[in-house]
Amino acid sequence: MRSGLSFSPFSSASIFRPMAAFMLCLILASCGKAPAETGSAAAAAAPQQTYQWKLITSWPKNLPALGTTPEFFAKIVDEMSGGRMKIRVFGANELVGGLEVFDAVSSGVAEIGHSGAYYWQGKIAGTPFFSTIPFGLTGVEMNAWLDYGGGKELWREIYEPFNLYPTRGGNSGTQMFGWFNKEINSLEDIKGLKMRIPGLGGEVFSRAGGLPVTMQVSDVFTAMQTGALDATEFVGPYNDLSAGYHTVASYYYYPGWHEPGSTIELVFNKEKLDALPSDLRAIVLNAAEVMNQKLYDEYTALNNKALQTLIDEHGVQLRELPKDVLAEFRRLSADVVAELADTDDTTRRIYESYSSFQRGVENYHAISEEAYIDARRNRD
Repeated sequence: MRSGLSFSPFSSASIFRPMAAFMLCLILASCGKAPAETGSAAAAAAPQQTYQWKLITSWPKNLPALGTTPEFFAKIVDEMSGGRMKIRVFGANELVGGLEVFDAVSSGVAEIGHSGAYYWQGKIAGTPFFSTIPFGLTGVEMNAWLDYGGGKELWREIYEPFNLYPTRGGNSGTQMFGWFNKEINSLEDIKGLKMRIPGLGGEVFSRAGGLPVTMQVSDVFTAMQTGALDATEFVGPYNDLSAGYHTVASYYYYPGWHEPGSTIELVFNKEKLDALPSDLRAIVLNAAEVMNQKLYDEYTALNNKALQTLIDEHGVQLRELPKDVLAEFRRLSADVVAELADTDDTTRRIYESYSSFQRGVENYHAISEEAYIDARRNRD
């Protein structure tokens, strides 16, 4: 018996079967996407790795500028990284000696070092060019050579075999010649004089008859106090005042022919630097550039005030080196630098790059900065 209902091609079963199939496809598709979306959210929410690094220096912990600028560097790296990178600063002798920075960073005892390249001449002949050489580039000129004259590429080339990556970490500007316990009236007064003077300046001083001594900064005051040293150079009035050298020597000589514009290096363990995420690597390298300018500006701003304090309040005798002494230092310096250039092919390439750049900037500065300073000085 047939029912009163007739079959229709649009019955409920025929309608809902394709709809059910369509909905099932949607559900399966959405289920397929869920794990990827959940994974991305989890990755975004996961805590990022933090880094705890050590920065060692060749300077006393709280020495103005040289000692405090590394602390500034650590602070801005912490801020720019959102706390992902913490750097602890150690002064000379707190973790390693001031003259052990190169080896300690190379071997990974610390990730960063703040020092002077000329301390490592015994390891790499050409390092003085990346710090300072007698009668060489000024601070402004050094910055320009390193950044635009091919200097930094040469610097990184000679440090790479030691697992080191150097960059600029400050500049002292033109320094003072230093502190003496007697007057210098002629070359005879140089002979037999024990002076703390590093780098190529020490070799020049030796050829003039003096007795150069390489000594970390933290030991200099006592050596002057006890007579182990007759004289010392350091940086300039700002640091020298805080070091108290005016209490152990009366005569303060200029100009700083031996260090006309000393670059302070910030050197990284290359393996550790390369292992950083790209954003943190960019942060520490750009923070080094900020550090470089800040240190230079601090010396420029505060050296004069400190010099006046030394003269007016402490009775320091400011003296200019006699012309004949300075001329002999210049003659000897040319020989010393030329001999260094002949050490090996790499040092020769560095010397040629450096000296070519110096000739160029000297020519331009003669009609720009030097001409202007002369005009400003002659006010009548």
